[in-house]
Amino acid sequence: MVDLNRAGVPLMELVTEPDIESAAEARKFCQELQLMLRYLNISDADMEKGYMRCEANISLAPAGAKGAKRLSGTKVEVKNLNSFKAVERSIDYEIKRQEKALTRGEKVVAETRGWSEGKQATVSQRSKEEASDYRYFPEPDIPPIFIDQANVEKLRRQLPECPSNSA
Repeated sequence: MVDLNRAGVPLMELVTEPDIESAAEARKFCQELQLMLRYLNISDADMEKGYMRCEANISLAPAGAKGAKRLSGTKVEVKNLNSFKAVERSIDYEIKRQEKALTRGEKVVAETRGWSEGKQATVSQRSKEEASDYRYFPEPDIPPIFIDQANVEKLRRQLPECPSNSA
């Protein structure tokens, strides 16, 4: 049996540093990203059609800790969020779920969870294996691309002003 789901559909994945600190900030980031993708005519980025998805990683830091270097919690990933509302609600829920577990002295399990709109809760899908179990392979048909800094600066000067929802 062959799964042809997403066959022939290119995937672009964007990974941020762990510096988004709230569900509202994550929602805003996704909205700004969608605006940028549309503005640059890269994609319609319609979340409800699957053209854009958010997969949030939630890891609580010890009380009083600041910055990415101080994060020491267990990472839980919430997969395939298909609306800005789901992004915000699932992250808020997951933060509260993890806080309750830690307050009770329980460990947070490294796992992949999904968002149940009906339950308004995250649900366990599978445990996380070691990173080596993910079997990341380089794409053999795409050679590495090296862009020198002078070319980056030249392109940066040619870019138009970017749109923003922040105004």
